[in-house]
Amino acid sequence: MGWAIALHGGAGDIPLTLPPERREPREAALRRCLEIGVAALKAGQPSLDVVELVVRELENCPHFNAGKGSVLASNGTVEMEACIMDGTKKCGAVSGLTTVVNPISLARLVMEKTPHIYLAFDGAEAFAREQGVETVDRSHFVTLENVERLTQAKEANRVQIDYTQPMPKELAKQTIVVDGDSKVGTVGCVAVDKNGNIATATSTGGLVNKMVGRIGDTPIIGAGTYANSLCAVSATGKGESIIRNTVARDVAALMEYKGLSLKEAAAYVVEECAPEGTTGLVAVSAKGEVTMPFNTTGMFRACATEDGYTEIGIWPSV
Repeated sequence: MGWAIALHGGAGDIPLTLPPERREPREAALRRCLEIGVAALKAGQPSLDVVELVVRELENCPHFNAGKGSVLASNGTVEMEACIMDGTKKCGAVSGLTTVVNPISLARLVMEKTPHIYLAFDGAEAFAREQGVETVDRSHFVTLENVERLTQAKEANRVQIDYTQPMPKELAKQTIVVDGDSKVGTVGCVAVDKNGNIATATSTGGLVNKMVGRIGDTPIIGAGTYANSLCAVSATGKGESIIRNTVARDVAALMEYKGLSLKEAAAYVVEECAPEGTTGLVAVSAKGEVTMPFNTTGMFRACATEDGYTEIGIWPSV
């Protein structure tokens, strides 16, 4: 079926009343990143290069919770994480980054330049300096909008989604949730190139007001990110739930052991396995199929295939 690509900018309780000033920049960024990925695939670039390229662009966009747009932990700093994997099961992951401009590229360096899969915190930062990747002062990631989000979350004593709408202080105090509000915020890309090679990449800033040191599903192989010879998956949503339900690996396992198609496998995991309101994912198969299911209110998403199909959306298609 040829090449295919899909990307996401996070799934969760995205209100239908999301203001245009918050919705339109994200839609434009999805469209631009999709175009970049499609152009790279048409130019014959391998899928691993394409997913890294697209996720770097998403990390550089302040409208998504990754890279420049990363939300703040409870101590007011960022702790970014990312993961990349291809159809041969080569993979690399990083967590606890505070100065690296593009975490996804450091994850790829872990995959290609070390005997390990996963580096975190001080060790990952030291490796970044050794490899000469671009780093900046921690203040680069502390945006006014994310400071406001953290302040709001602390007032409400909760962990929350990156695009939760601001609310009056008194109302915020009335909305305390023991388990946290909406534990989401991630970007990701999956692609299959003209040669049938598949790859996935996921990156995130984590949760607003999360505990320092918390690690989510994004860098966990088989949870938020997974690829094998059959498919590539990048998940988004409530990280703890995605980890418990090994979301990304289960899609591949259903294809491998039960013979389900990509769409059947992804739909089963999202609709039957993951609790309602917790999970979304994008996935491609080695055959050039693409799917983008979610059981949340919405998911920022986009996809394209060689046969001309294109979709950009947030809420369920009518």
